[in-house]
Amino acid sequence: MPCGPRFLNNTDRKRIIMRIFAIGDVVSANGCEFLRSRLPAFKKVKGVDFCIVNGENSAVGNGITPFSAEYLFDSGADFITTGNHAFRRKEMYEYFDSNARVIRPANFSSAAPGRGFSQVDLGFTCVTVINLSGRVYMDSCDNPFDAADRILSGIDGKVIMVDFHAEATAEKGALARYLDGRVSAVFGTHTHVQTNDAAILPGGTGFITDLGMTGAADSILGVKPELSVNWMRTGMPTRFDAADGPCRMDGCLFDIDNKTGLCTAVEPVSIE
Repeated sequence: MPCGPRFLNNTDRKRIIMRIFAIGDVVSANGCEFLRSRLPAFKKVKGVDFCIVNGENSAVGNGITPFSAEYLFDSGADFITTGNHAFRRKEMYEYFDSNARVIRPANFSSAAPGRGFSQVDLGFTCVTVINLSGRVYMDSCDNPFDAADRILSGIDGKVIMVDFHAEATAEKGALARYLDGRVSAVFGTHTHVQTNDAAILPGGTGFITDLGMTGAADSILGVKPELSVNWMRTGMPTRFDAADGPCRMDGCLFDIDNKTGLCTAVEPVSIE
């Protein structure tokens, strides 16, 4: 799938460094609304060229729907990744097949709707986004290390971003080290808690174990605290309703060198 830097004439932008903003799991309607209220101005102030949003919990109740995906796009997202809740809503299946800017983990079954990576030509460069799911404490799926190797062996283009939707911090760190120097950045999602370890690895790959979330600040992973407490204390089935109140938007800025595809700067972001 050829998609390298492309300049049509001397008046085209010849950007050396591009800025990519990755946003942590958006939770329910209030998370979507808060993102819409903050993201456009943030992109303008920070000079963001491309924005990746994890939207797997953006629908009210659970999962992602065509409506919530379109809402995120209209709010400033350029690309949407997902995770283990990707297929909670059946109305999303056809949307995954038809929209190449919304992907699910590549190491899901090949029979699943949609695709696990996609490439976007921005004119001055091409961005590849890969979505992978972890296997530790997660639903069964194929080996993410092998899936990454298969994808990387079949694509060209320098700027490659990886959303690793995984529970275990060690698994996230191991994949990042395994891909160091071969991709531009690896950012973790799923745990909804931003980690304090943003760095550029020795081979030039940007990394953060988890971006965090976009949703109610006074919550447990975006859920009403009393519901999570009840479930953990009693073990009884509980409907996880999204918490109300003031929100925050967590993410990370990655500056990427278009010529090498390597990361030059990493900046965690948390906006209230």
